Amino acid sequence: MATITFIGAAQKVTGSCHLLDSPATGKVLLDCGMHQGHDAIERMQQERFAFEPAEIDAVILSHAHLDHSGLLPKLVNQGFRGDIFCTRASKDLLNIMLQDSAGLYLRDLERENLRRARRGQKALQPEYRQSDVKQVLKQCQTADYGEQLALGTEATIEFHDAGHILGSSIIDITLKEQGKTKRLVFSGDLGKKSAALMKDPEHLHQADVVLMEGTYGDRNHRSLDDTFGQLRDILHQAWEDGGNVMIPSFAVGRTQEILFHLGRLLKSGELDPWQIFLDSPMAIEITKVYDRWINLLDKRDTEPLFNGKSQPLQTFLPNLQFAVTPDESMAINKIRKGAIIIAGSGMCTGGRIRHHFKHRIWNKRNTLVFIGFQAHGTLGRILVNGAKRVRMFGEEYVVKANIETLGGFSAHAGQSELIEWAGHFRNNPRLMLVHGEPQALDALSHKLWENRISSEVPRQGQSIVF
Repeated sequence: MATITFIGAAQKVTGSCHLLDSPATGKVLLDCGMHQGHDAIERMQQERFAFEPAEIDAVILSHAHLDHSGLLPKLVNQGFRGDIFCTRASKDLLNIMLQDSAGLYLRDLERENLRRARRGQKALQPEYRQSDVKQVLKQCQTADYGEQLALGTEATIEFHDAGHILGSSIIDITLKEQGKTKRLVFSGDLGKKSAALMKDPEHLHQADVVLMEGTYGDRNHRSLDDTFGQLRDILHQAWEDGGNVMIPSFAVGRTQEILFHLGRLLKSGELDPWQIFLDSPMAIEITKVYDRWINLLDKRDTEPLFNGKSQPLQTFLPNLQFAVTPDESMAINKIRKGAIIIAGSGMCTGGRIRHHFKHRIWNKRNTLVFIGFQAHGTLGRILVNGAKRVRMFGEEYVVKANIETLGGFSAHAGQSELIEWAGHFRNNPRLMLVHGEPQALDALSHKLWENRISSEVPRQGQSIVF
């Protein structure tokens, strides 16, 4: 019999990882993501696998976000040598994201070990190295949407467009046990319908078990038109205030979307003469990947902005400047007003955005705009919740900048869209709700029940048989 064990992102929104174990497939991980929050060293030291990595036969990756992929190098370091199945675009993103994540971790570890050496303390050993990232990429087996791949002896995988970020997929596994065919569907992260640049998530109709995310299971997003108007008004008011705008943004997906919306404002004549800075080397490289895979994006969005031509995404923002080097990033601090600064990390747990906070968060003329989900415990969530003081770089900073939140730009489906997606299954599969905080999953489960769809909210470590 096939079993599924919920290892990560069970009543949580980070660390996505579920273990499928069947004679037909072997031991297969659905995602292998890291938990977000805390510094990189502490986070990596605390990550522990609930299985023996060398015994895992394969990993199937829904998409490249680190909370779904970030522990792959550690998995390889500890002996995993199986295939990593993903879409072709996801592999291109992994190449950038895992190398960047490893670089940050290893640099932080080097600094920490210097401090330890001064104190006469034992050095910490790295949990993985850059060579493990290269090995992850060597083990990747890729496919396009709709293409079948063999899994184990009696199973196949098919990827469907999840509409979340470039290359994101709904994982569809068909397996045979004792002459009986079974089907497992894992939604990964489902995108919001009519989201900028991304196509709508595909609908599936048959499954025995469905694992569906519920990040926003307790609410719906504002309409895109309303959110676009809110962005326009916030930016204009910030211009009138004579300050700068800071936008913490995830390098994949959210950055490209906000650039797209700024381009729309510019084209319609509704954008003041801002200097726009993309201050994230990783986001810059990922934007280039989006350019290479522009055929996967929604033509309803790209063609009007590009006048029907195939062009790099950044070409419709002539006032966009890339800050690649640390010196280019620090030079932005000299600008007293009129700058929109887009930088990572998206939840403010690290990256260059915290340095911009250091120089600007205490000034009431400045504005901080959140355009993505902020998990519990992150600096972003603390600020959204109204903190008057925050601690960064060993010092305390007063928060006087205007704090704005734009929920309509979310890359996740809202409650009604999740219910609508689940409602397309015709044979009443067993529906397991994952990747959401407890209150969001409970609210989603109740709404599904009102729509005559039964569901379950598994706890971490729970197993089911199907």
